[in-house]
Amino acid sequence: MVTIIFEAHGTTFDNEKHLASGWNDVALSPLGEQQSREMGERYKDDHFDAVFCSNLERSYQSAKIGFGDKFPIIRDARLNECNYGDFTQKPSSEVDVQKPQRITIPFPNGESYTQTTERIQSFLADLLKNYDGKRVMIIGHRATQYGLENIINGIPLEKIIPAPWKWQPGWTYNLKKVN
Repeated sequence: MVTIIFEAHGTTFDNEKHLASGWNDVALSPLGEQQSREMGERYKDDHFDAVFCSNLERSYQSAKIGFGDKFPIIRDARLNECNYGDFTQKPSSEVDVQKPQRITIPFPNGESYTQTTERIQSFLADLLKNYDGKRVMIIGHRATQYGLENIINGIPLEKIIPAPWKWQPGWTYNLKKVN
């Protein structure tokens, strides 16, 4: 079993402008930097065998600001946000109404949530193989968490994606097998 603590990356400039970033490599805002420091403080007495983040700068910077060199930080593109394609940097309100329609049908010139979940499933299979018995953190995106909820907790994407999302200080997942 792998114990996973999932944290959402800090707030970005796009978040503050209510734009959907997708694969746009936007930086953390000053608020996001502060949130990352607070995350590190929350876990100051914790141990992680590794901290995984996406290839996107907002995820990586959240890890670096939060933990510095305290734990190995490993970037993995399979943890990236959904590629919104033509909807990248469109208003979040426009993208949010599209999400339930994009479970199996990709965003134009982007990808579907089924595809993002397949990426997460591949990542989790490798995680279980290489970190069995360990405790890790994943700093990611909504699509990352959708995949965790679907694969580990068995919640259908059709139920997760339209549900309201609310930030909290970390979610814990116990990965025993990958379906």
